[in-house]
Amino acid sequence: MIEMNNVYKTYPNGVTALNGVSIKIEQGEFVYIVGPSGAGKSTFIKLIYREEKPTEGSILVQNTDLVTIKEKNIPYFRRNIGVVFQDFKLLPKMTIYENVAFALEVIEESPRNIRKRVMDVLETVGLKNKARFTPNELSGGEQQRVSIARAIVNHPKIVIADEPTGNLDPETSLDILRTFESINAKGTTVLMATHSKALVNEFKKRVIAIESGIIARDEDRGEYGYEI
Repeated sequence: MIEMNNVYKTYPNGVTALNGVSIKIEQGEFVYIVGPSGAGKSTFIKLIYREEKPTEGSILVQNTDLVTIKEKNIPYFRRNIGVVFQDFKLLPKMTIYENVAFALEVIEESPRNIRKRVMDVLETVGLKNKARFTPNELSGGEQQRVSIARAIVNHPKIVIADEPTGNLDPETSLDILRTFESINAKGTTVLMATHSKALVNEFKKRVIAIESGIIARDEDRGEYGYEI
């Protein structure tokens, strides 16, 4: 599913974010990516959906070589990856329905399929009755669930979440985590970068800890392992 071999990433300013990372993540896994700020977590994630390109090493995601992939093919590759951000990235003047539908419109899905899939996914995240609301009419937790709906509406094989509960209160964070668990239970691979010690320690999953650009720990049903 995801395989990195001896991956290095050095930015133009000379900062080396990843320093010889090798890792394999199988289809259907739920993985937390943890570590101190500046450790390389965001770079690790961006490499997987080809927002960044490695300086050295190889990366295979669903049998696609992300080193040699042509720029024109990157949007097609990303159709199988859903990305959820900390700041939601919703379009404020669009309704919730329109925000989710937009992800299908850009890949030219038929209007009939769009309506069915959008309403199905809004039901999955518990927001079917708020389809006509705009983002500013929703709570932070509801907005994050909209961003999750948008990420999974195309039935991606992988969902990547970068600090998805960072701006949310503990109770809402639990609801968001349960939503990701339900997605994972259907076979979708979930990667979540997080600083939430409480979530990682309560919902035991595989934990990959990145420190100073290297894999410091890789534990099945691990714990957060850092003081916060």
